[in-house]
Amino acid sequence: MSRRHSTKYKIDRRVGENIWGRPKSPVNKRPTKPGQHGQGRRSKTSDYGLQLMAKQKVKFHYGDITEKQFRRTFDQANRMKGNTAENLIGLLESRLEAFVYRAKFVPTIFAARQFVNHGHVKVNGHKVNVGSYRLKPGDVVEVREKSRNLALVLEALGSPERDLPEYIEVDPKAMQATYIRVPELADVPYPVKMEPAQVVEFYSS
Repeated sequence: MSRRHSTKYKIDRRVGENIWGRPKSPVNKRPTKPGQHGQGRRSKTSDYGLQLMAKQKVKFHYGDITEKQFRRTFDQANRMKGNTAENLIGLLESRLEAFVYRAKFVPTIFAARQFVNHGHVKVNGHKVNVGSYRLKPGDVVEVREKSRNLALVLEALGSPERDLPEYIEVDPKAMQATYIRVPELADVPYPVKMEPAQVVEFYSS
C-alpha cells in the first residue's frame, strides 16, 4: 500500500466517514478510529470538537491544502458579501485542482494537484501549473493535447464512480470543461455531509 493511500485511509477512519466516497475506504467495513483503542466507547464530543471535526472534514476533502491556505481562504470568504459558509465553499470549488477533480480529468483530488503542477492543463488556452489558481465563471479548462492519452485521464473520464456537478460543463471528446458558475453548498457532490457553518463557528470562537 502506498504512503498516500495509507494516509487517506487513516483520515477516513479518524473522521469516521468516507469523505472522498472511495469504494475501498476502510470505514465502509470498519467505521472506527485508527489504533488499538479505536473500537472503545466514544465520549460525548464538545461543541468545539464538533466544529473542529467539521473543519477537518472540509479541509481534508480538498487534498493537500495546508492549514494556512485554508485559513486564508476562510478569511477571504469572511470579507466577502453574503453568507460566509457558502462563500467558503464557492472559493474552495473555484480552485483549479478542485475543478480538475470535479471535471473527472483525474481520479482523485490528490492526483489533481500533481496533474496541475506537472503542467498538464490549460486555462483559457494558457498553461497553468498552480493548483490554487482561482477560476472565474466562464473560464475554460482543458487537458493539454500531449497529456490526453495518459492512463489516469482515460480511467477517470470513463469511471462511473462520480457524477459531474451542474456548475461544470464537460466535453469529454475535447477533454475540455467550462466553469459555468460559482456553486452553492447544495450543488457540490460531497459524498458525506459537510457543515461549513460549523467551520465559521470554529474560526469565530
